[in-house]
Amino acid sequence: MPTSTLATHREPATPPHDNPAEQLRAIGREFHARGWSLGTSSNYSVVASRNPLELLITASGKDKSALGPDDFVRVDAHGKVVDGSARKSSAETLLHCLICEKIPSVGAVLHTHSVWGTILSRQYLPQGCLRIEGYEMLKGLEGIGTHDTCEEVPIFANSQDMRELSQRIAARLAHADFNLPRQPFHGFLLSGHGLYTWGKDLAEARRHIEIFEFLFEVSARAAMLAGAVPVPGSSSNRSTSSSNAQ
Repeated sequence: MPTSTLATHREPATPPHDNPAEQLRAIGREFHARGWSLGTSSNYSVVASRNPLELLITASGKDKSALGPDDFVRVDAHGKVVDGSARKSSAETLLHCLICEKIPSVGAVLHTHSVWGTILSRQYLPQGCLRIEGYEMLKGLEGIGTHDTCEEVPIFANSQDMRELSQRIAARLAHADFNLPRQPFHGFLLSGHGLYTWGKDLAEARRHIEIFEFLFEVSARAAMLAGAVPVPGSSSNRSTSSSNAQ
């Protein structure tokens, strides 16, 4: 069974420096240590300018546990590098640009690849969303003040065609009113891939990652106990795999 994400590792919720690149480096070290950004997975961005829209985002193919000061690029609203560097931005830059364009209050976007998010995103793709309700930790999502509520996290089929994927996500965002005191949703999942969430600043986006990852683990473990989600490595799961292989 996957190890718990409730690790003892802790770093300050807001890194003790104002440089956005340094803050993102600290996020990378923390998320890698907690198993949410392994290998070269994940990408992080902050809004550098609103008019025109420009983001500072992690460069492509970087180990998030060892991000250097120059492992970031500045891109415009179309994902084009505008800082004059030869570095390549993350393959999913367009998704960051889309979120920041469609939700004007966003100041930072974080994307992780956790075990629990990956399991749930595949299991609940046919339903189109993951419904989480009744947990006290929901109050960690901005605008939620009670456990007696639910959060429906949209799930999209994954794709390597970022323009096509962006169009599907844009259509969903267009039908949601993000001017309400409580946002209609605080993130979304890509099936078999990972979580995207955001916040008005990096501290809020980081908090949303932490809250979602807790809720994903609780939801997955509860579903496993109820038999709704196969336990990885269980005999029933191996039997199904063997049957499918014939």
